[in-house]
Amino acid sequence: MSEPAILDATDHAILDLLRENARRPLREVADAVGLTVAPVQRRIARLEKLGVIERYTVQINHGRIAAGIEAVTELNFSNDLDLAQIMEFVAGVPEVEEVLTLAGDPDALVRIRVNGVEDLRRVVSQLRSGGRISSTKTLVVLEQWTRSG
Repeated sequence: MSEPAILDATDHAILDLLRENARRPLREVADAVGLTVAPVQRRIARLEKLGVIERYTVQINHGRIAAGIEAVTELNFSNDLDLAQIMEFVAGVPEVEEVLTLAGDPDALVRIRVNGVEDLRRVVSQLRSGGRISSTKTLVVLEQWTRSG
């Protein structure tokens, strides 16, 4: 694993602006941090090269789309699986959108997106069927808010 990148206040400001809107024009970013476009472009390229910026993505408001249920399922494993085994186990389930492994109880949180309650029941049963899960607790998401900066 490589050493953590050392960032200054300007780098953090650029990251905050891009986190808020990754499609923000470079001129707008440059104006906000008090630089010209060229140095901002170089800083962003450096952050990408260092792996600080891994990808650019879109945040979808699934509540605005007609179908679908989002749920978070707590997973407790029956034995001492390492983190790679946990990730490998849940990565095989296409409805799993995100996995957070945790120190403490539960062992992991899994964010799931399905078409309906029957799909949710099927996915949770699939997670339980591997014999590695000792217990689950599933919570259905009613609404979502994400800090953008």
